[in-house]
Amino acid sequence: MHLLALSGSLRASSSSTALLRAAATLAPAGVTVTLFDGIGDLPHMRPDLDAAAIPSVVRLRSAVAGADGLIISCPEYAHGVPGSFKNALDWLVGGPEFLDKPVAFFNVSDRGSYALASLIETVTVMTGRVIREGSVTLPLMSGVVEESRIVEDAELAELVRGAVARFAAAIRAGAAA
Repeated sequence: MHLLALSGSLRASSSSTALLRAAATLAPAGVTVTLFDGIGDLPHMRPDLDAAAIPSVVRLRSAVAGADGLIISCPEYAHGVPGSFKNALDWLVGGPEFLDKPVAFFNVSDRGSYALASLIETVTVMTGRVIREGSVTLPLMSGVVEESRIVEDAELAELVRGAVARFAAAIRAGAAA
């Protein structure tokens, strides 16, 4: 089982990216989580551009196509989704890569409820299949969030490990149906 992790933040010390790295470290046997690192390389989406001629778009679409499911972790900026991440999703609209793709949302805290609601709506409209039982919101409200903080804290690690396992199980169940 291969899961692709997409961070909605371009920040070097991003909490969202740290959470996705922790998910990769904590993934159960038989499940790999790979962080996609090319969101910032995408040009502004314009429908009149030939996506097949843009290497960064081809790379994104190929990574999404090759994944059994997507884990998205995204911060909230001014009650919304960061523009760079919405741009990445826009490059996937209309392509076959996202069709019925299972998606889980991993959040560092519950402070991003507006962005999460917007992402759920966007992913649903794009025909993604939101797997709520595979999603998780950590109870982190303060302090620096680093991969090591999540991995080394037994409670946080179990929340993340459990969410990845439930997400993988839901994908397998959907494939078997």
